[in-house]
Amino acid sequence: MGAAPATAILWPAVAMAGLTFLVWVRLYQLRLGEMARKRIHAQALANAADSVRLLSDTRASDNFRNLFELPVLFYAGVLLAAHIDVSDMVSLALAWAFVGLRAVHSAVHCTFNHVMTRFVAYALATLVLIAFWARLAFALAAA
Repeated sequence: MGAAPATAILWPAVAMAGLTFLVWVRLYQLRLGEMARKRIHAQALANAADSVRLLSDTRASDNFRNLFELPVLFYAGVLLAAHIDVSDMVSLALAWAFVGLRAVHSAVHCTFNHVMTRFVAYALATLVLIAFWARLAFALAAA
């Protein structure tokens, strides 16, 4: 497959960061709405235990936390790929596929939250990330 520009592999990471910021906006949209409806003063949510006790809609906050788990390996992989110049079309396609599947996962998680739909997107994204890292490992071994 043809080579993409060396910086092309960085754009999926930018998109992933953008997704994280969108989920952050959704988190506060849901949280502030629930606080207003229930007349919860901000100070009443001073710690995580109070948030769990007082807030019932945790879809976006759960997803926001999730975006700092597995995607950390994605960010590290993208930086490694840029560093060792693994920015071919296959690696780029895998990176974009991961971002797309994580976007589906976040959209489901932050809206209707159907667990099996969310799980399929999560599992496929994980398999794509494994393939991405396998590609990086082979490139390192060949260097």
